[in-house]
Amino acid sequence: MSRPEPVMPAAEAAPIFAALGDPTRLALLARLSDGEHRSISALAAETDLTRQAVTKHLHVLEKAGLVRCARTGRETRYAYRPGPLGEAQTYLQQVADHWEAALGRLKALVETPAD
Repeated sequence: MSRPEPVMPAAEAAPIFAALGDPTRLALLARLSDGEHRSISALAAETDLTRQAVTKHLHVLEKAGLVRCARTGRETRYAYRPGPLGEAQTYLQQVADHWEAALGRLKALVETPAD
């Protein structure tokens, strides 16, 4: 039985999960998920972090494709990108479906009476 092709290769999914593995980055992503574009200064003002620390975390999120930035004059504003998170969610669902199918086959094998 062949498995369906994953939505994204594991090498592409890994940076997303790594970025989401940090509580500070999760909090920044949650703030940006309301659709507002925010500057580093605005995001730093909402936390106990320095602008430099916020910048570091935003760069990780940007590299993972979870946020995008745009310069407006001297200011860089960040916004949430939902696409990669949706793809990661689909990736996890495919892994879960694979394991459910494997456990179902194991259950059927264990519960089949021996001849």
